[in-house]
Amino acid sequence: MPTEAEILRRGMEAFAELGYDRTSARELARRLGVSHNFINDRYGSKANFWRAVVDSMLETDQRERQRLLEADVDDAERVRAVIGHFYQAAVEAPLLGRLLADEFARESERLDYLYEKYVAPTLEPLVPALERLMAARRMPAVPLDVLFFAVISPVAGLVQLPLAHRLGRAQPVTRESQERTARELADLIVDGLLGRDRR
Repeated sequence: MPTEAEILRRGMEAFAELGYDRTSARELARRLGVSHNFINDRYGSKANFWRAVVDSMLETDQRERQRLLEADVDDAERVRAVIGHFYQAAVEAPLLGRLLADEFARESERLDYLYEKYVAPTLEPLVPALERLMAARRMPAVPLDVLFFAVISPVAGLVQLPLAHRLGRAQPVTRESQERTARELADLIVDGLLGRDRR
């Protein structure tokens, strides 16, 4: 029997590769190396298992993001830190980026869960800082949804590696090269929003 961490990791692989609807109980059982009743017996339903998988991937990330949101720094530094962390988190959990891209594209209870448990708790504390920066004309005054998609869309550069290679990204991809790409993406986006950091 695989460990709980291994079960959740394999579950993430399945949901990220196949999407929720195409991930059957039979396919999960095959990937996990368990009986076809395992998911229902252990988690109650495929939906509950999906939530356990997502929670396991986002729990540590959310704690770190909360620490950044509560840090005693100015608004621009807070925005810079949260965006930088977002890209580094995509390096830590690339399959999560694929799962989120799939789930963000359709109305579902899963999207509600992601929004209520993870997206809103990250954005809501950041909104006052963003509004102050916009009011001070330190960043463009754009609607929150436009800003959100400007920030999250570039994560594709960390997870869509076959296209990245065709565009000239060096191979092999290593953790170090992914971390460098994450920093470059964060700098590009934040410098575009706030201007180059003069530190």
